[in-house]
Amino acid sequence: MLILTAKESYYPVFWKMVRLWSFTLIYGIGFCLKITKDKNIEENKSYMFCPNHSSLMDPFVMVALSKNPIVFIGKKELVKIPIFGFFYKRVVIMVDRSCPKSRKRVFRKAKEKLRNGVSMGIFPEGLVPTENIPLAPFKNGAFSLAIEFQIPVVPQVYYDCKRLFSWDFFKGGPGVFRIHQKNFIETKKLTLADVDQLKKQTFDLIYQDLINDKKYMKDTNRPNNEQKFKSPL
Repeated sequence: MLILTAKESYYPVFWKMVRLWSFTLIYGIGFCLKITKDKNIEENKSYMFCPNHSSLMDPFVMVALSKNPIVFIGKKELVKIPIFGFFYKRVVIMVDRSCPKSRKRVFRKAKEKLRNGVSMGIFPEGLVPTENIPLAPFKNGAFSLAIEFQIPVVPQVYYDCKRLFSWDFFKGGPGVFRIHQKNFIETKKLTLADVDQLKKQTFDLIYQDLINDKKYMKDTNRPNNEQKFKSPL
């Protein structure tokens, strides 16, 4: 890992190792993946992957789903984790949400990475919502970058990560992570004036999948399982 994170040109090889690690972690803990794809990604093409965020397992699921190298934007606080933090800061674009300068730096670094042909993985909610909220409002960053570089947005729906690998120590257990990779949203001919439209389109695709999934609504703690939620966008 020290060698493969030493140079940016080594990243594709490093990515293969990270994918192997992700599969080992997911299946080793006792989970398996059931993946439905409306469309497959193409090799050597850049995408903007945008899943809902619900669990610590989400990044490993995203890695497992893509043969194409993905660069993540992640929280600066994770650098403090021993050993993991050392490698984390070498391969992830870190953001300090309390610092406007940090956000500008993230945008600049992301543009550099996308110019090199890799894909970008961003959880557009920017946080993990509480269990009674199916999907938190999206931030603009992922959609601004997707439009600027004219790369497709890939909405992904993770139904079971929160339920099976909960933030609550006393919840969860082995099971199946169901994943739905939706049809891609093309950004060709879109301009930055279309960011809100693109953001809403992506949000609605994921949101409707979540609230229409009976297992998701039944097994996750909701104030009222029959309640119809209204999109906050």
